[in-house]
Amino acid sequence: MAGELIISVSGLRGVFGDNLTPEVAADYAFAFGSFLRSCNLNIAKLNVCLGRDSRPSGQILADSISSSLTKIGINVINLGIVTTPTVGIMVKHLACAGGVIITASHNPLPYNGIKLLLDNAMAPPPEIAGLIKNRFLKKDFVQADSITSGTVSQNVDADDVHIEKVLAVIDQKAIAKKQFKVVLDSVNGAGGRPGIKLLNILGCKITPVNTQPTGLFAHTPEPSAENLVSLCDEVKKADADIGFAQDPDADRLAIVDENGIYIGEEYTLALAAKLIFSTQKGIAAANLSTSRMIDDIANAAGGRVIRTPVGEANVASAMIKNKCVIGGEGNGGVIDLRIGPIRDSLVSMAFVLHLLAQTGKKLSQLVTQLPRYHMIKQKFPADKSKIQSILEAVKKIFPDAQVNSSDGFRFDFADGWIHIRGSNTEPIIRVIAEAKNESAARKYIETVLNIVKN
Repeated sequence: MAGELIISVSGLRGVFGDNLTPEVAADYAFAFGSFLRSCNLNIAKLNVCLGRDSRPSGQILADSISSSLTKIGINVINLGIVTTPTVGIMVKHLACAGGVIITASHNPLPYNGIKLLLDNAMAPPPEIAGLIKNRFLKKDFVQADSITSGTVSQNVDADDVHIEKVLAVIDQKAIAKKQFKVVLDSVNGAGGRPGIKLLNILGCKITPVNTQPTGLFAHTPEPSAENLVSLCDEVKKADADIGFAQDPDADRLAIVDENGIYIGEEYTLALAAKLIFSTQKGIAAANLSTSRMIDDIANAAGGRVIRTPVGEANVASAMIKNKCVIGGEGNGGVIDLRIGPIRDSLVSMAFVLHLLAQTGKKLSQLVTQLPRYHMIKQKFPADKSKIQSILEAVKKIFPDAQVNSSDGFRFDFADGWIHIRGSNTEPIIRVIAEAKNESAARKYIETVLNIVKN
């Protein structure tokens, strides 16, 4: 089932008990800790934040990681079950040398993974990720003696710190005045507890669904339309204003409107951008697989969008470099640097509710007013060699398109675009097409499908 253990700029990911064992986790932590020690030779003791999503295997991996880091002489601040963006926030809040997040994001339950953060709360860039990977493969580790070993401590303030940062950038009173009825589906992941706390502070009437952090996912964890049928039904049943769906580590958010209609993850960033650009001009950043909606929204406000390779670290880096006012990815991930450089479902929920309160409109009305595109997403199993041959073949059939090759290939046309790339976290190839009408988007997809089949 597992195949190859994946080690990339997104960290390490595999199937627990198969290619991802406590021993593998221990060695990966040794490699990360050894790298941190090599960069901080003049600092006697380093601190690292450790958090995890709710998967049952997470505690076992956390124990192994903590053991390795303390053996290197690093103090571990254990945050327990928290969202991925919360770990990033606490890295900076506590002035840590780095952070470790145990999560496999939207992957099914058998999977787990280890995501690394540097002291800037961002994933290591490719060159540093490569150094850590080499240390892991070569077992190039350092180790402290009994006197200089690190310690493990607990921190229970992470949710509150995170929520305070979100509240600081929205109109809390305007939202609370509306008393929105919200259904929250946290898929039994890490987002339920802080999600409910935030919504309560914002005066919402909450219908919780799968908010207990058991890690036993009530449905397939990726927040896509086919996996959120029950949420759509619950929104209609509760006569709610909106439905929110988080993924297991709560860095992504999908949205259901007041009619119980799944509007798609692409709209999460578009709605957040609509809020930000309603009061200010500036630059946004989004990855190559994100809808053109954000370009239209930014352009209408006198702004523009910078496109980056897929991956929040790429988006966040572009945001920092260009002082962007908003950024994110079309998978439901919104980044606001005032809170942190990581996609954040709490930010997304707060921004969408703020936009509803600000405009006085229903979500379905806001969606209707956004630029309309049709997007089709496909994915296929493929190893690295097959991915490369497919990419080269596709390049030959779109000679007149505007090409961006920073991450696979994105081909832009007058009426739409298509992006084809190998995944950083799974042995698959992803194909995404978007156009003004569905037939054009489907034509782009079918062209690529014929190459994949051959």
